[in-house]
Amino acid sequence: MLARVGPQRLDLTEVHRFPNVPVRLPGGLHWDVLRLYGDVLAGLGHAARSCVGGEVLSSVGIDSWAVDYGLLDGSGALLGNPYHYRDGRTAGAAASVHAKVGERELYDVTGLQFLPFNTIYQLAAEPADRLGRATHALLVPDLLTYWLTGTLGTEVTNASTTGLLDVRSGDWAKALFDALGLPRDLFPALRRPGDVVGPLLPAVLEETGLAPSAVVTAVGSHDTASAVVGVPAADERFAYISCGTWSLVGVELDAPVLTPAGRAANFTNEGGVDGTVRYLRNVMGLWLLSESIATWERTGPPADLPALLAAAADVPAGGPVFDPDDPVFLPPGDMPARIAGVLRADGARVPGTRAELVRCILDSLAAAYARTVRAASELSGRPVDVVHLVGGGARNELLCRLTADACGLPVLAGPVEATALGNVLVQARAHGAVDGDRWALRELLRSTQAVKRYEPASL
Repeated sequence: MLARVGPQRLDLTEVHRFPNVPVRLPGGLHWDVLRLYGDVLAGLGHAARSCVGGEVLSSVGIDSWAVDYGLLDGSGALLGNPYHYRDGRTAGAAASVHAKVGERELYDVTGLQFLPFNTIYQLAAEPADRLGRATHALLVPDLLTYWLTGTLGTEVTNASTTGLLDVRSGDWAKALFDALGLPRDLFPALRRPGDVVGPLLPAVLEETGLAPSAVVTAVGSHDTASAVVGVPAADERFAYISCGTWSLVGVELDAPVLTPAGRAANFTNEGGVDGTVRYLRNVMGLWLLSESIATWERTGPPADLPALLAAAADVPAGGPVFDPDDPVFLPPGDMPARIAGVLRADGARVPGTRAELVRCILDSLAAAYARTVRAASELSGRPVDVVHLVGGGARNELLCRLTADACGLPVLAGPVEATALGNVLVQARAHGAVDGDRWALRELLRSTQAVKRYEPASL
């Protein structure tokens, strides 16, 4: 995405979109990170050629999903493609970690919700010889940044998802590293959103055609951290749903909530831009829909998503629902069959058509969103007057309408590209194109980005 940003301007142009397809090898499910890096270089080249009228691209910021990492040896070489968090290698890893550091103690230090693929559990699942050859672990955006600049570092919002960051101090929890037998310097020093990492390597400049003045700037490199910056909220009484493959549902706070009730509810305290806390829960998200469509594509006639959504809107309300966060839905596979199995086990009716299944998925997600918004408000003490739904799910009108009805609150849908907008706003502020705190950035969002309002049916 190429952005042009100024005091009254915030434009995004898509210059290169590319697939991100995991690869299953005999040893497990991996990200094809070399292909992704090649596409990053191609995208930067497109961006350079898209500059017009004497424009020069000044800054590059990278965000991605969380928790996954690449291991580097002492020469800086990558020790194999990073594992995908949906790989099954972490089965049983949590038990080995909790035998050394209890769940309660871990939550009190990190404030992180339990997810079986958190970085701390992935590291516990690493073969000892491979981990022993590693000098550094780099989270995915930090790995790409390293290849672009030659500079090592760990951006703090993504570091907060590892299960190894002290949520109170905002620094690495060295005692956890010691307890787990991990080298204290496994992850490089922390950097903050807005920090200038450095210039691009000469080989990168040659391949992309970017000007030597271009630098890489740290942003909220966990995509949700950037997405929350991209929420066009007018005041603090809002909840957000960053809705894509996963749905991240929560509120923005100034301090973590480390109560036993929050731990029991599996709420997380992840780092946000400007020292904020993203108090949220992961909900399985539109992965349920996309994986169902992928299954239908493999096994039958192609699935037309717009037609399916239109048909789902005509399905009567009050149909079956299920818990989207059931672990059975985490790995890739036959999602319609898994949903049917969960419904049967609950004694619920199994949808008979594709449209009914789509409606069942969206009803279940909306109900989960509503439960999570209410819990976030109650556990944090933060009143919620409006729900902002950003990301790709903002295009799904049926989901937005069902969410408004389930929450009993207005839903403001958009912007779709909230993550990219939050990313570029942090860069622009770091380089003086705009100024102010996150609320000033959101004011610019409200004046430049389209948002659609959905009122709950009861109002």
